[in-house]
Amino acid sequence: MAAQYDLTSKMIPFLDLHLVFPLLEFLEINELFYTPTTLLEARYELSLKTSMIDLIDKLHGELKDAGVTPAPIELVERRKEVLEKLMNSQTEAQKVMDVIENPEVISALRQDKLQNLQFLKDNYGMTTEMIQTLYKFGQFQYSCGNYGGAADMLYHYRVLSTDDTLGLSALWGKLASEILSGNWDVAFEAIQELKEIIDKTHFASPLHQLEQRTWFLHWSLFVFFNHSKGRDAVVDFFLQPAYINTIQTSCPWILRYLTAAVVTNKRRKNLLKELVKVIEHETYQYRDPITEFVEALYVNFDFDLAKQKLAECEEVLENDFFLVSMQEEFIQNARCFISETYCRIHQKIDVAELSQTLNMTKEEGEKWIVNLIRDTKVDAKIDYKENTVLMNNNTQSVYQQIIERTKGLSFRSQVLATSIEKREAAQLKAAQHEKNHPSTVVSETATKA
Repeated sequence: MAAQYDLTSKMIPFLDLHLVFPLLEFLEINELFYTPTTLLEARYELSLKTSMIDLIDKLHGELKDAGVTPAPIELVERRKEVLEKLMNSQTEAQKVMDVIENPEVISALRQDKLQNLQFLKDNYGMTTEMIQTLYKFGQFQYSCGNYGGAADMLYHYRVLSTDDTLGLSALWGKLASEILSGNWDVAFEAIQELKEIIDKTHFASPLHQLEQRTWFLHWSLFVFFNHSKGRDAVVDFFLQPAYINTIQTSCPWILRYLTAAVVTNKRRKNLLKELVKVIEHETYQYRDPITEFVEALYVNFDFDLAKQKLAECEEVLENDFFLVSMQEEFIQNARCFISETYCRIHQKIDVAELSQTLNMTKEEGEKWIVNLIRDTKVDAKIDYKENTVLMNNNTQSVYQQIIERTKGLSFRSQVLATSIEKREAAQLKAAQHEKNHPSTVVSETATKA
């Protein structure tokens, strides 16, 4: 069952090849879906597209040990070429670094990049081509697997560069470097900056912007599911109209991660209705046990199906690279959702029946329900004799709801009227002042001019 819900093959086309390595390693370590030899061969083929000679050599040896005979490669000569290129790139980049690390230069640089470039050109003979050596060196270091050095070079390049296209490319590279280095705070800042640039940039075509947003959705998962504020960001970013459109158009499987983030995020529980609408709309294009659980509970109100899907969710979460760490939290919150929905519908609840719906034993269910009533302060009492929970549904009548809403409308109208009166009074006062002191107004206007 779980293999059909593996998203690795769907996500790889939207990831940089260096970001694919952790996904393949996760599958290999946990012995999931593919044979170890198949995954080893996939990692080896990927490594050949990089300049990580030591990794290529290591995987080449492991393939031989596994009884596979890979195509012969000349690693000695290739290692020599990589080292030579690395030294030459470093020499060229160091010329620029020596200048920009000069305290006098640091104090002279301003926010205006064009002004900075002109200053560096006039005083140090620096050209655009010289600044691009930082980009090339950072790019090559990334290919070699030196992610810390790559992030540093790409950062300096973006500080100086006036090339928006290469600047955006450098930001993608820096983000990947920070992800692979595990610098989640810095990566989180880079994600926010990247989103702002993607949303504000006028790309050559809408298709190009769609592509950028699709890549953003996939790359951001590494950050959002490893940062303390990440799940808030998933909900806040992914539910924006532009990104919902991107999910619907290019990558509906991202709904799995949006759903998981909402279910495990009590601070964004108010957005559950919006999520349900999206899931219901996309159910014919994409579905898995996680989205089907929400659909069963909030669209169909089918508790038996929700129970079945929750059991399937455990396996899907356990086998998902991004969600494995939140498996227990998801199950706990999902049970809360089932309990709350069940309690809203029923006035008298059989504890044994609810425990079965939650995939729990009778004893576990009793403890769970007691804790739920205590923690959520639900107006209910437990009848231990009959082993039931009695809900006190103090539902307002329709007339009382209308009265309450009318009171709210009246209050908001009063606030609006007061605000308009204050604005009109301020305008009247300003007009009176201008009438009584015309010379002062003319003088102030001339001073500003």
